[in-house]
This record gives sequence, C-alpha cells and structure tokens, in this order.
Amino acid sequence: MCFGVYLEDKQIGFARVATDYTVFAYLMDVFILPEHQGNGYSKQLIKFIIEEPQLQTCTTWMLKTLDAHGLYKQYSFTELKNPERVMERLLK
Repeated sequence: MCFGVYLEDKQIGFARVATDYTVFAYLMDVFILPEHQGNGYSKQLIKFIIEEPQLQTCTTWMLKTLDAHGLYKQYSFTELKNPERVMERLLK
C-alpha cells in the first residue's frame, strides 16, 4: 500500500506499508524531500497511514529507522519489547 504527499500537484513525500491487512503492517521507505522537511508533512503522513481504515485490524506494526525515532514515538512506536523473538537475514 503506497502513500504520497503532494504540494501544489508535485510529489514531495512517500511511504509504503507491506501488510497482510489482518495482523501485520511494515512501514517503510518513508521520506519527505529535504527542502520540505521541518514543516510537519512527515507527521501528517504517518498519522494518515496509521489511521488508514484498511490497516485498523493490524495489531503488529514494525519499521526500521536510522534517525527518526522521535517522529515514530509520537505515534506509539517503541523499541522491541521482546527482541529475542525477532530475527533478520541481512544479505548486504
């Protein structure tokens, strides 16, 4: 599921969610173009995504972020409560 942010008919941001529409939603590829950052667009985007009706049954949301922890914490994202249950396979 893809989401775009538009200003005056020009795309300035994007995000997508990989989901099964039932239990799991993985938020990824979130960005706002640098020249538009700091204007609240990322907050509007995340709010819109987590309020999307088709995602309301998803009880497990995940994401990875390098530097936007503060943004996501505003929307109830936290560090892993049980990291021992999560595995990953990194190929690069």
